[in-house]
Amino acid sequence: MPKVGFEPIRKKQLIEATLLSIGEHGLQGTTINTISRFSGMSSGIISHYFGGKQGLIEATVRYLLDQLKATLLQLLSQADTSPQQRLMMIVEANFTNIQQSDAATRTWLSFWAQAMHDPELAKLQRVNSQRLLSNLRYSYKRLMPYDKAVDASKMTAAMIDGFWLRSALSDSSMVDFEESELLCKHFINTLILQYGDL
Repeated sequence: MPKVGFEPIRKKQLIEATLLSIGEHGLQGTTINTISRFSGMSSGIISHYFGGKQGLIEATVRYLLDQLKATLLQLLSQADTSPQQRLMMIVEANFTNIQQSDAATRTWLSFWAQAMHDPELAKLQRVNSQRLLSNLRYSYKRLMPYDKAVDASKMTAAMIDGFWLRSALSDSSMVDFEESELLCKHFINTLILQYGDL
């Protein structure tokens, strides 16, 4: 019987093992056994904490979403930020090292593909998309009329997702991720110049 307090640690270890397994074997090739091997824990522990592979996959995606949220909150907590600076930080949060790692990129790619067929994963994807749109809209509303802010948010979200996807699939992904971040920021500045009322 695990000691009290071990559960959060073990859950995080299993999530990290899942990321490693998906990075090496893909989502379809990831099994309870591959996760057990990476984590050094028994398959029974996975069932005990997550109810099986599907529950662990969902927890892993939530972990990546939480990392994205935590990164943005950390960036925003550093100082008072203008709406334009806040928009730049949203871009930075989406292109941080954890979101660029092989394990994370393969997990995101597998997740997006599987979300088309799995209602629970589709729900997580909707939450992720709405969170990004909401964060962008919050800042754009302070820089331009509301209808333009809505359009700018949709375009910027598509730009972030599109450039992230292109970078993840690139042979020189690290360079492409850096370039993509800069291009997204440039796109935001262009929108602000075009629609902003500053």
